[in-house]
Amino acid sequence: MTTDMSVEKKVFARRESEARSYCRSFDTVFTSASGSEMTDAAGNTYIDFLAGCSSLNYGHNDPDMKAALIEHISNDGIAHGLDMYTQTKAAFLETFENVILKPRGMDHKIMMVGPTGTNAVEAAMKLARKVTGRTNVIAFTNGFHGMTLGALAATANAGKRGGAGMDLSGVTRMPYEGAFGDEVDSLSLIEQMLENPSSGIDAPAAFLMEPVQGEGGLNAASKEFIEGVAKLAKKHGALLILDDIQAGVGRTGTFFSFEEMDVEPDLIPMAKSLSGMGLPFAALLVKPEHDIWKPAEHNGTFRGNTHAFVTARVALEKFWKDDTFQKDIQTKAAILSEAMHELAKEIPGSKVKGRGMMMGVDVGSGELAGDICAEAFRRGLIIETSGAHDEVVKVLAPLTTPVDTFREGLKILLQAAAIQTKHKIAAE
Repeated sequence: MTTDMSVEKKVFARRESEARSYCRSFDTVFTSASGSEMTDAAGNTYIDFLAGCSSLNYGHNDPDMKAALIEHISNDGIAHGLDMYTQTKAAFLETFENVILKPRGMDHKIMMVGPTGTNAVEAAMKLARKVTGRTNVIAFTNGFHGMTLGALAATANAGKRGGAGMDLSGVTRMPYEGAFGDEVDSLSLIEQMLENPSSGIDAPAAFLMEPVQGEGGLNAASKEFIEGVAKLAKKHGALLILDDIQAGVGRTGTFFSFEEMDVEPDLIPMAKSLSGMGLPFAALLVKPEHDIWKPAEHNGTFRGNTHAFVTARVALEKFWKDDTFQKDIQTKAAILSEAMHELAKEIPGSKVKGRGMMMGVDVGSGELAGDICAEAFRRGLIIETSGAHDEVVKVLAPLTTPVDTFREGLKILLQAAAIQTKHKIAAE
C-alpha cells in the first residue's frame, strides 16, 4: 500500500463514482481519527465539526465502545444474525428499554430495519399507510428524509429528487414553520387546507417532519408548531412521524429532540448516532397499537447490525444512565450559541439557526458559506454547509468534544468567516 497521498488520491478519480461528495470539500486522505480530531496521510490534524453528519455524536473511536466491540469479535460473538434472537440484541433492547424508553414514559416497540436512515423512513411511511389504509403522506418544505424512492418522495430538495429518474408520488408538501416568512402562519395554512373539502388534499396517512431540519438549513420548529401538527394529525386520523435521525441522540440537548414538547409520536425513525460509533444501524420506534406487520412483511438482510448492538448498548450505559451528559451538552450548546451570534455579527444580514448542538448561521449565499468552510478547512477545521442553496454554515461537532478543542474550532471558524467576509466586501 502506497503512503504517497498524491498517488493514493488518483485511485478515487480513477475508480470511485462521480456520486462522491464530501471528499470534494475535504481533499485529503484521512488515515486515523480519535475523539473530535482526524489525521491525514501527511500528518495534518483537523478538528471535526462534521462528525459523520451527526453519526459520530460521541466522537471517533470511543475507547469503551471500541474495547467492547474488540472483545465481542475476539470471542467469536455473532457478526450477522438476520433477525434471529441473540444475547447481543437482547442486551441492547433491555438497555434501550431501561435507559431510554421507561424513564420517558414511552412504550414503543423497536423495529429493526435496514442499516441507514432512509430504511427507517421507508418503513415508517409503509406502516402508516398500512395502519390507516390511506396513501397520502404530508411532508414539509426543506425536509430531507433519505434517497430511496419512498423517502425521496418526501424529500424536498430539487437536486436530490432529480436523481430519481422517475415521478415521485404519494406525498403532499406543506410549509414548514417560517417557510414563507414570519408573517405567514404555516400551521393555520395547513389546517385550512385540511379542513377545506375542495383543497384537493387527500386525507393523510401521516405527517412526516423533522423537529430540526438538518440538511434543509437548520430550520428549528417551535414547540407550538410541533404540538400543533401533532393535534392536526390526531384530528384527521393520521399518524405522527417525527424523524429524529439527525436531530436525535442528544444532538439538540436531549436524547429525543421532542422531549420538552407535549407530543407522543406514533413512529420515530432513528439512525446515524444510534450505533454510538458510526456503524450502520437504523431502527423505527413504533407505538404498540400500530405494530401490525405480518412476519417478514417488511424485511431485509441487514436488519440490525449485531456489532452495532454492542456499541449502542455501551453508549447508552456510558452517556444516558443519568443526566450528567445531558447537562454537558447544554453547557456546550451555550458556548456554541454565543459563537454563532458572534459569527452572525460579522456578516451583514446573516441569521443564527438551529438549537442545541445543531446550530449554524445563514450567511446569505451558498458561495460565501462554501468559501468560509473552505477557509476553515485550510486552517484545520472540517465543517460543511446545508440549506436550499447551501447558504448555512452548519456546526455538528461531536457532543463529547472537550471544551478547549471546541473553543479552538469555533475560533478557527470565526477567523475563516472574518477573512472571507472581507474578501467579499472588497470584491464588491
